[in-house]
Amino acid sequence: MDSPSLPSRMRWLIGLSGLALVGLLSWEACAKQEGAVPAEFQKGEATFKANCARCHGERGVGTAQGPPLVHKIYEPNHHGDAAFQRAAANGVRAHHWQFGDMPKIEGVSLDDVEQIVAYVRWLQRQAGIM
Repeated sequence: MDSPSLPSRMRWLIGLSGLALVGLLSWEACAKQEGAVPAEFQKGEATFKANCARCHGERGVGTAQGPPLVHKIYEPNHHGDAAFQRAAANGVRAHHWQFGDMPKIEGVSLDDVEQIVAYVRWLQRQAGIM
């Protein structure tokens, strides 16, 4: 079998290089997106970190002490925004996970929880849950 002509080989290498570049740029864009929280959700992020992340993990991925909020169980159709308000105000008995009961969260206002919920919903959208 004849070997491919030089121009054919060059086209193949250029195509391969182009695919590698597109992959690298896509990866870089995803990495930047994961780290960049839009300004409208930054207050919620800060309040989440101060009051929720210890148990629910950075960016809501869960820990050994609490479940992930970036999970399909917590999508709005199953746990609406009011469920987050009730959980913060009253605590929650364990029902989906084996982490034990969640205590009420002292010192967070209704507005604080609204900001937290907006941030969690943004995280869920980023994960393709909503």
